Amino acid sequence: MTKDEVKKLWMDSPESLQFLNNATKFYNLMMMYRCAIREIQTKLEVLDDEFSVENNRNPISFIKTRIKKPNSIYNKLQKMGHDFTTENIQTYLNDVAGVRIVCAFIDDIYMISDLITQQDDIKVIEIKDYIKNPKPNGYRSYHMIVEIPVFFAKGKTPMRVELQIRTNGMDFWATLEHQLRYKKGIEEMPGYDEISEELLHSARAIIEADNEMQRIKDKIGMFHEI
Repeated sequence: MTKDEVKKLWMDSPESLQFLNNATKFYNLMMMYRCAIREIQTKLEVLDDEFSVENNRNPISFIKTRIKKPNSIYNKLQKMGHDFTTENIQTYLNDVAGVRIVCAFIDDIYMISDLITQQDDIKVIEIKDYIKNPKPNGYRSYHMIVEIPVFFAKGKTPMRVELQIRTNGMDFWATLEHQLRYKKGIEEMPGYDEISEELLHSARAIIEADNEMQRIKDKIGMFHEI
């Protein structure tokens, strides 16, 4: 049997048709998540532009977006005891679409969060404040799960997006900590506990710097609105 004959036989089988159908549904769902990200990003850019005109500064330093990779989605569903289906993705996962909002100051984080919450087409599903309640490893960020309507040709679909709002310092630490801690085999290294303690110490130093910059901003703000 030739390669083309094998390919044709496989393509004509019920299993292959089911696979192709599932793949089409999956990639269509990922498209919908990308559209939800664009909706959120546009709202954030509008708020940032408005604040820039009225206050002569930008509270948002930059925005990063991402769609969770298929293998990460699969692994997370497996850990939860669910099959890899588009229905389960939408039902059980809130972080397939992610938006990271990096701000200049700590009070900018809460201002952006409040402005997002006030938008009448956004539904806040969950909030986790890891700034006031940092994770044991030192991680700090403000997490929101929101639901936003996205309008497609066949109608409106509510889509969930995870927002992570943090300062430049928090983002710097989280990015490098992830690179260092998740290096293959690092947990078996001699002195791993010491490394973890050093990372925690650096996280504390960064929040101290963030708090100091906030105090300076507040002091200047007594005389000039910034």
